[in-house]
Amino acid sequence: MFDEVWHLHHYFGTIAFLIGFVIMLWCIISFAVKGRGTLSPMDPTKKLVISGLYKFSRNPMYVGVILILIGEVIFLQSVELGIYSLFVFVAFNIFTMLVEEPRLRKDFGEEYKRYCEDVRRWI
Repeated sequence: MFDEVWHLHHYFGTIAFLIGFVIMLWCIISFAVKGRGTLSPMDPTKKLVISGLYKFSRNPMYVGVILILIGEVIFLQSVELGIYSLFVFVAFNIFTMLVEEPRLRKDFGEEYKRYCEDVRRWI
């Protein structure tokens, strides 16, 4: 594949992938630095992260992952990967609503409630 000429969809796919990767990396760093924790349930953030990308989306890390997948879909022009990406997005929605949000409400109380009122779940 690397000996082939790149077409427009390769560039668009690469750009979407890289944007998603940067978003995801930024969020992981924010969890460590601002939230004083990790992605792991064994070491969750000790402080609610509501700055940076989290001012625009309550779940920018998931947005980043979906952008990575969309970039791959565009780059590879894969219907199957597109369907998989849709299932991943649905799974993120279910997990976010049934597991993450209740835990965050429990851990951060009124601060998280106000945050939810001010910031949308996705974008």
